[in-house]
Amino acid sequence: MSIPTSTSVVESAVIKAPLSHVWHHIKLQDFSNFWSALKSSRYVKGTSDETDVVQWTFNDGTQLEVKQEEHSTINHYITYSIITAKPELSYSSVLSTIRCYAVTSGELEGSTFVEWTGNFSSDADAGVIQDAKFKRRDALADLAKAATKK
Repeated sequence: MSIPTSTSVVESAVIKAPLSHVWHHIKLQDFSNFWSALKSSRYVKGTSDETDVVQWTFNDGTQLEVKQEEHSTINHYITYSIITAKPELSYSSVLSTIRCYAVTSGELEGSTFVEWTGNFSSDADAGVIQDAKFKRRDALADLAKAATKK
């Protein structure tokens, strides 16, 4: 019997770096430059000119092809979906968004608030959601290190 679970995950962090320093890293093809779980991230050749597809190869050998669904340099967010995976995923789909906000007042003024969400298909189980949660937390910590390097 499976455990009923939410099919979404939201992780966030305040990164003590200006928005421009953080946003600079939020390009699917450059994620391996900051995310230590990724061995490589590169554009997939042969897709249409209108479609941005990037292959992420993780250190454990898992390969994901992610498609950029939305991108806004004005509102500082990207949305992407996983279109193929090796090995195959245990769920049908996920749509993820990374959104960055400038912190404009208070103790952390000049920092950046980053939110990374994932909305999974209803066949994702609790293990999938927990894995996504911890992967996002680790990636946000890695992003903070990269964005605050001088």
